[in-house]
This record gives sequence, structure tokens and C-alpha cells, in this order.
Amino acid sequence: MRARLEAVRQALERLDAQRQQLRLRAGRLDQEGGGDADGALAAAEDDLARHLDGQLELENELARARQALEAHEAELTAQEQLRAGCERRAEGQRRTIEDRRIASSETRVRQQNLTEQLRELDAEPETVLGGLRPEASESACLERLAQVERRLQRLGPINLAAIEECAQVTERKSYLDAQNDDLTTALAALENAIRQIDRETRARFQDTFERVNGGLGELFPRLFGGGQAQLVLSDENVLEAGVTVMAKPPGKRVGSIGLLSGGEKALTAIALVFAIFQLNPAPFCLLDEVDAPLDEANVGRFGALVQELSEQVQFIFVTHNKATMEIARHLAGVTMQEPGVSRLVAVDVEAAARLVEASYGA
Repeated sequence: MRARLEAVRQALERLDAQRQQLRLRAGRLDQEGGGDADGALAAAEDDLARHLDGQLELENELARARQALEAHEAELTAQEQLRAGCERRAEGQRRTIEDRRIASSETRVRQQNLTEQLRELDAEPETVLGGLRPEASESACLERLAQVERRLQRLGPINLAAIEECAQVTERKSYLDAQNDDLTTALAALENAIRQIDRETRARFQDTFERVNGGLGELFPRLFGGGQAQLVLSDENVLEAGVTVMAKPPGKRVGSIGLLSGGEKALTAIALVFAIFQLNPAPFCLLDEVDAPLDEANVGRFGALVQELSEQVQFIFVTHNKATMEIARHLAGVTMQEPGVSRLVAVDVEAAARLVEASYGA
């Protein structure tokens, strides 16, 4: 029907093209005029009338073809719906068949497993069935099986390699016990060494502390012209205790070094440093502006002490105090004879004194 409909449409198109051609021809004939024009025009009109009649017939046939096509399409739609319903029912049947096939396969596999289990237990299905009691039922057997499974679950999984694992764990434990014994022995030896070091350190610290404290008690009065000073531990445990300097200049109460003036702090620190130098002398000692906060009397006592200790320790000090410079054996300084030009000057005091004596004697 679709093919016939397409053929009718093509025929109509051809007739329409022919009608256009005839109209064009009739127009040309009207323009040309003449006696034979009327005859040609009449022939063209007859030809056009025939073509119009043919077009009407084709249009009627086209209408009938369309009606037949619509009827066939309606019937085709109904058949499609019927086919879709059949396919849905067939799909449901296929799923049902597939589910039953899977269930059947699972049943066969389960049956094979049960048969193999019975063979492993040296039992045949017929023998098992013959040994069942007449009153035995599937529900009772399933309940009994569930009870046994629960008891097995409470027992836990069976480890067939437990003996080998036990041997390995025992060997590992023996190794770890030996390691533990070694560590315990090493720890005991280390603790003994620590205790011995603590005893020796405590004894050496106590001895050093007492000697430094004695030196501080001796040097402090010499620098201050009296008074007293001592070192005090802040805790009974000498290895963890702090050290506090307690000083009492002449005319003042005993207090910590933080309560003293700047000059008194400087003198106290000098006394402590020199006490340590007496205990363990160094090749040289550098003092930078130590005498800056001191007055003239304290500078004199400081210089006298430095001169005394210089027999054992070489002192290098930076100072601007004339009294301190007088005790030096060598002087080194910077001078500026010309503006903007610095010059280093070094003087050996003893050599200079001898040169002066020689010049005066001459």
C-alpha cells in the first residue's frame, strides 16, 4: 500500500507538471493569435480536460489508498501491541524457567556434596535411610543439626596446624626469653654503672663545690675589704640542685646576689670566677670592662688580686681605668695622632720604665 501510494504521488506530480506545461503553451498560443490558434487552444483545452479527469481519478485512487493504508496501520498497531504482550509473557516464562534451572542446578550440586560427604564418612544414602527411626522427620533432623552447628560454633574453628604453630611459638618464646634475660642483665649492669657514676659525680661535685665555696669565702673579703660570701645548694640532691650565691658586703645583710648593686655584683662575680680559676687554672683569662662599675677603692683591691693571680694565670683585660692600667705589664691601644687616622700602639711597661731610668741616669 505504501508503494502504491508513492506511485500515485509520483503520477500526480507528473500530471501537475504537464498541466503547467499546457498552461504555458496556451499562453504562448494566445500571444501568437491567428486562425489556427483557436483550434490549437481548443485541442489544448481538451487535452487539459482529459488530464484533469485523470488527475481526479488518481486523487480518488489516492484517497482510497490512504484509507486502506490507515486501516492497515491500525491493524498493524493492534498486532504490535499483541506481540508486545506476548513478549512480556514470554519473558516472564523465560525468567521462571531460568530460576527453576538455577534452583535445579543448586539442588544437584547440593546433592553431589551430600553424597561426597556421606562417602567420606563411609556411609551410603540407602544405609543412612535404613538406619533412621520411623518417627524421624525432616524438621527434627534439621533442629538437631542446628544444635550441633551451634555447639561447633561455640567450640570455634579447628586449627589443624596448631601443633606446628605451638612449636614455632615455643621456639619464639625461648628466643624472646633469652633476649629478655640479656636485656635484664644489661639493664642491671647499666643501672649499676649509673649508680656508680652518680656516686662518683656526687663526690666530685661535692668536693669541687666545697673547694670553690672555700675560695669564694677567701677572695670575697679581699675584694670587698670585709664581709663574707658562700655558695648554697637549693636542693639536697646535689646532681639536680641549683647553686645560689649568698653575699654579705661590709655593713649589709646577707642576701642573694640579685639584691646587690652593679659594682657589688661585679666584684662578687669576679670573686667566684677567680675561685674557679684557683681550682682549675686556665692558660689565660680575658676580662672585658670588669672594673667599669667599680669605684677607686674597689679598683685598687681588684688590681692587687689580679697582680697576685697573674703569677699563675695570664690576664688580658680591656679597660679605660688608669688604676687598672697601672698594674699591666704590656699595654695595647688605639691612638689618633691625626684626625681620621687610627694607629695601634703597644707598650712594654717594664721596658719603658727601664728606658726612662736609663735616660734620667744619663
